[in-house]
Amino acid sequence: MLCETPSLSRRALLGVGGSMAAWAYMPRFANAADGRDPRLVTIVLRGALDGLSAVAPIGDPDYEALRASIALAKTGDNAVQMLDGFFGLHPAMPVLARLYRANQALVVHAVATNYRERSHFDGQDVLESGQPGPGRVESGWLNRALLALPKGERVAAGGGLGVGTLSPLVIRGQAPVLGWAPQAIQKADGDLAGRVLDLYRHQDPVLGEALSKGLDTNRMASESGMSGDAARPRGGPDSVEGMKQMAAGTARLLARDDGPRLAALAFDGWDTHANEGGATGRLATLLSGLDAALGIFEQSMGPAWSQTAILVVTEFGRTARINGTVGTDHGTGTVAFLAGGAVKGGRIVTDWPGLKSANLHENRDLKPTTDLRAVAKGLLADHLGLSPAVLGSTVFPDSMGVAPLKGLLG
Repeated sequence: MLCETPSLSRRALLGVGGSMAAWAYMPRFANAADGRDPRLVTIVLRGALDGLSAVAPIGDPDYEALRASIALAKTGDNAVQMLDGFFGLHPAMPVLARLYRANQALVVHAVATNYRERSHFDGQDVLESGQPGPGRVESGWLNRALLALPKGERVAAGGGLGVGTLSPLVIRGQAPVLGWAPQAIQKADGDLAGRVLDLYRHQDPVLGEALSKGLDTNRMASESGMSGDAARPRGGPDSVEGMKQMAAGTARLLARDDGPRLAALAFDGWDTHANEGGATGRLATLLSGLDAALGIFEQSMGPAWSQTAILVVTEFGRTARINGTVGTDHGTGTVAFLAGGAVKGGRIVTDWPGLKSANLHENRDLKPTTDLRAVAKGLLADHLGLSPAVLGSTVFPDSMGVAPLKGLLG
């Protein structure tokens, strides 16, 4: 969750004034000569996901005592879905379990950004900006990756898609980005839209151009079935229905021949300080929403699913021990998920640090052993063809020492 509310400039407000807005016209493009037409989606879970509950280290001898009343079990009612002999996936995620067994999903465990404090705002800043520290938020790493692609490539030409009333920071920047959100206000009829467009073309050409492009994106949404009742909000980004609706709109736009190829979504509400729950409860509900969203991507992407990779990340993890309100406090190490037809799945990627007190970060958190930037770099290198030099200097500044994680895609 965000602890502060970012302000919107007059031009940024154009992106939230209806169901759709756009900053770049999206013409039809031919597929690449080699037939590749990759899609990449980044889902940010704001509030800090408890990785030890999402993917429980059932085989660790110290797990059950640390987790106490919220510990998950290998057997019985609401048992975990064992991924191997050591790790079990939360029972609220049957879609991810199925994708894992179909070799279309993997888990990166004991992962974190390079940020080691516990502020949501700063943690999300580092996670989405890709900068070495908080405070530099001009653009996000996914937007800079888009900007670094050769101009003639289909992915670069298609631009990006930011989902929500305010596009996630990870995809904001100089590269062209569309904006989509469920329609919170009544859509203007064609006559009114035309008159407003004519006004802005004469009074503010920049806004006029953006509005014109936004209307074209509205057309794409309508043609994809995301208008009328389907576009009305079903709940916020912290609800199951809200996550499902955001996933459905994103998938339909990405699947189009004339749609964008990179997208970013943010799901809120993962700050489980109190009453987190174990196999059932608050966290289980949130995980079921994320799981349903992944299923909708699989169903709605059609043939494009085979070239799709979805990266699910969060700003940091949560404490290994539960607190006095049967929740978990801000931590460090957590999990990241990768799903999609392009993913080389069916495995856990981790250098497991163990849960003994001496092995915990500051005697309280799961110790991170994998840099999240290495995961993102590996994905961008293999899926989009970006070089280690560009990734280490431009996309993730000052990170040349962090090598891309290889072999994430099939």
